[in-house]
Amino acid sequence: MTDTLPTILLIEDEPQIRRFLRAALPGQGYQLQEATTGKDGLLQVTVHLPDLIILDLGLPDMDGLEVTKRLREWTQIPIIVLSARGREDDKIAALDAGADDYLTKPFGMGELLARLRVALRHANRVGGEADDAGFRVGDLYVDLARRQVWVGESEVHLTPHEYKLLITLIQHAGKVVTHRQLLREVWGPGYNEESHYLRVYMGQLRHKLEPDSTRPRYLLTEPGVGYRLAIE
Repeated sequence: MTDTLPTILLIEDEPQIRRFLRAALPGQGYQLQEATTGKDGLLQVTVHLPDLIILDLGLPDMDGLEVTKRLREWTQIPIIVLSARGREDDKIAALDAGADDYLTKPFGMGELLARLRVALRHANRVGGEADDAGFRVGDLYVDLARRQVWVGESEVHLTPHEYKLLITLIQHAGKVVTHRQLLREVWGPGYNEESHYLRVYMGQLRHKLEPDSTRPRYLLTEPGVGYRLAIE
């Protein structure tokens, strides 16, 4: 990230969306660059290295999933998918390919701006706080060096699987992590379809960490897709 305004590259072939974001984003403190094809978008990323990419899946020359996979071969620049494809399978495929977030058209500007802030904060956290021995959001604090978890002034004792699930979410804090990815990283590659494990352990974590487990503040659900650990 630079000291100037964050630069966003919009890879989108729909003129209405480009006009809308061209009018809205500069007034919110962002510089906007545009590409209308996947090929041009890939080229602009290599030349300009934007701070964040907003990517449509239905590009005229290649699928946005392919663009995502090519980018993830060499860069971790945050990618927010903005697509008319609203099925859970499409969201999961994009996130598994390496996208940081997924927003379905039509979308609200307020929600997009919130997703931009989260993605940029996550990029800053990964890039600038990699040596930090702790993670904090609200009253939740995890001492990564001592493997201790605190809520306010109280230490919370987690089981090994609960702690591993929390740590996996911390490693991807601010990002949506799919059910499949969580199962693979916490329990192993043979557990890809055991989604009930996640429901049980997420319920236990929320009971221990959330002020109100029925209205989560930290451990957020992305329905049908996965979970996200809040960073703001």
